[in-house]
Amino acid sequence: MIASDISSGVERLGEMIAEASIIVPFTGAGISTECGIPDFRSPGGLWTRNRPIPFDEFVASREARNESWRRRFAMETTFAAAAPGRGHRALTSLYRAGKIPALVTQNIDNLHQASGFADDHVIELHGNTTYARCIGCGQTYDLGWVRQRFEASGNAPDCATCEEPVKTATISFGQAMPEDAMSRATELARQCDLFLAIGSSLVVWPAAGFPLMAKNAGARLVIINNEPTEQDDMADLVIRHDIGDALGPFVAN
Repeated sequence: MIASDISSGVERLGEMIAEASIIVPFTGAGISTECGIPDFRSPGGLWTRNRPIPFDEFVASREARNESWRRRFAMETTFAAAAPGRGHRALTSLYRAGKIPALVTQNIDNLHQASGFADDHVIELHGNTTYARCIGCGQTYDLGWVRQRFEASGNAPDCATCEEPVKTATISFGQAMPEDAMSRATELARQCDLFLAIGSSLVVWPAAGFPLMAKNAGARLVIINNEPTEQDDMADLVIRHDIGDALGPFVAN
């Protein structure tokens, strides 16, 4: 069912939240756009301005690694200034009320953690851009460590332990999805009775399979997104309105 207007959509969503025992949110870039973080696919999005750098290119080319870090540091002000929005805060309210055991996100901005979710209860399918990791041994690094060495030498640094490349702790095109995160997301999708797909275009697989997995396991499916998705016909409720407006009423005072 597609909500005819925002008020009827919010009312029905409230009823479904009240009736649910286990709610699993699945969030995409749309939940963070009101926080000042641009999405990737929309007109004017990051990928319309810069071609994504695939993982194999990052590994093979020092210039690709340098360009990847130049882009990341160019976005540092944007990421540093971003604070959780109404959507993040609403989900945190439901989390603190015991309705949400954990959430699954395609986002890399750390805003769910900043809004009050415990690190272990944020399942990041595409990693996290607020720190770095060696692609060889897995050693983690603060971005300040990377930036200091990058600016001093003009080249992206290698790991101090194993000398393999260091990249943001995100999942690039062609890089294997994190097995533990995929396993935990699968378990959550199968055990919930309400699955909220929020701000995702639902076109990136295998992540886009989780709403269908939850629906097939018997959960109600709600899709909140400004634009239509290919899974709208499967949903019990579709709210095509601003995410902050749709979720704002659920922020606890």
